[in-house]
Amino acid sequence: MRWVWHKIALCHAQSDGLSCPQTGTSDMRAFKLLATLALIGFLPAVTLAQGRPAMVETADVALMTSSETIAVFGQVVSGRESAVAARVAGVVESVPPRVGARVTAGEVLAKLDTELLSLQIGQAEADAGIAAAGVGVAEARVDRAERALRRAETLRENANISQAQLEDRLSDFDEAVATRAEAQARLRAAEVALSQAQYAFDNAIIRAPFDAVVLEVNTEVGQFISLGSQVATLLDIGAMEVEANVPARFIGALQSDQPVVASTDVGGTLEVTLRAILPTEFAATRTRPVRFEVTKPDVTIAVGQTVTLDIPVSAPREVVSVPKDALVQGAGGWMVFVNADGTAQPRPVDIGAAMAGGFEVLSGLAPGEQVVVRGNERLRPGQSIMSTNAPSPAADAETNDNQG
Repeated sequence: MRWVWHKIALCHAQSDGLSCPQTGTSDMRAFKLLATLALIGFLPAVTLAQGRPAMVETADVALMTSSETIAVFGQVVSGRESAVAARVAGVVESVPPRVGARVTAGEVLAKLDTELLSLQIGQAEADAGIAAAGVGVAEARVDRAERALRRAETLRENANISQAQLEDRLSDFDEAVATRAEAQARLRAAEVALSQAQYAFDNAIIRAPFDAVVLEVNTEVGQFISLGSQVATLLDIGAMEVEANVPARFIGALQSDQPVVASTDVGGTLEVTLRAILPTEFAATRTRPVRFEVTKPDVTIAVGQTVTLDIPVSAPREVVSVPKDALVQGAGGWMVFVNADGTAQPRPVDIGAAMAGGFEVLSGLAPGEQVVVRGNERLRPGQSIMSTNAPSPAADAETNDNQG
C-alpha cells in the first residue's frame, strides 16, 4: 500500500513539472488499478471511523448527605486491655502462648502444678466424709434423747419418777441437739474446704477471658507465683477506639448515628461513630475528649497510632454530588459532559466543597443525570458516545426476548 501511494506522489510531482519515473503501458495500467482499489478500500474505513460512537465510562449524579467538617487529630486507644492475674498460688508448669500470639476466650495462658492441689482435694473430701458421719451420730443421739424425754414426761404424769429425773432427761435432749448442731456446722466447714480445694484445682489453669492478642508474658516455667500475680497482658483488638480532643463549640454538632471518617498517616481510612463525650474540658485549648468506636476498619491499626478525623461542625444536609473525574476545566470554569440520549452535551457547573471521591454541585446538574468520567478529555460537543459500563442495545434486546 505504501508503494502505491509513493507512485501516486511521484506522478503528481510530474504534473507539477517535476520528473516522474518512466513506466511502460502495462505498468501504468497495473499502477492505476492498484491505486483505484486502495482508494476504494480506504474511504469506507475513514467513513466508519468518523461515524463510530466514542467509548466512554459514565456515572450517575448522586444525592448525598453531607455536612461541613474540620480536621481534628486523634489517637487509637484500647477499649479493653487486661493484666490477667493468677487466682491461686503455685508453681508454673507450662506457659503455652508467646508475645504477639492471638488467643481466644478460654484458651490456656498458663498452667500450675496440680499435684499438691489434688492431695488437698482428697484431704478435704475425707474431712467432709468424717463430718457427715458425725452428723449421723449426732442425729441418732438426738433421736434417743428425745424418746427418753417423752417416756420420762409420761412417767412423771403418773408420779412414777421424780421431777429431778425428768429434768435430767430434758438436759440430755438439749445436749444431744447442741451436739447435732455442732456436727452440722463441722460438715458445712468441711464442704467449704472441699469447694476451696476444688476451686484452687480448677483455677490452676489460667485462661484468656476474651479474644485478644498477647502483649506481655509475665511468668516462666518453674516460677512460683502467688495469688494475684500477673501472668500475661492481653489486648482486645476488637474493642479499639479513637480518642480526639474536639473544640467545645463543635460538640453540639456531633451525632451518635452519623459516621465519621478517620485517615491514617499511611493512607488508610477508618469509619468511626460517636460513643461518648467525656464530661471534662481542657481550659487551655477549650477542647473536650471524645471517644469514637471503630465500626469499619479498612486497615490494621495499633494502639497509640495517630489519625485525622473529619469532624462535622454543622447539621447534615442533602447535596448533589458529582465524581471528581467528571470535571473538565473549560475556558469559563468547570464543566462536565452529560450523556444526553447517546450524545455528549457540555454543561457548565458550579462546584462547592470536596466530598468522598467527588465534589458538591451548587448548580448545573440534577440527581440521576449521567456524566462522563472516562474518555471526556477528547470529546466534542454533540459527539455520539457509548458507555462501556452500560449494557449494549443487543444485550437489552436479548434480555427483553428472554423475558418475553
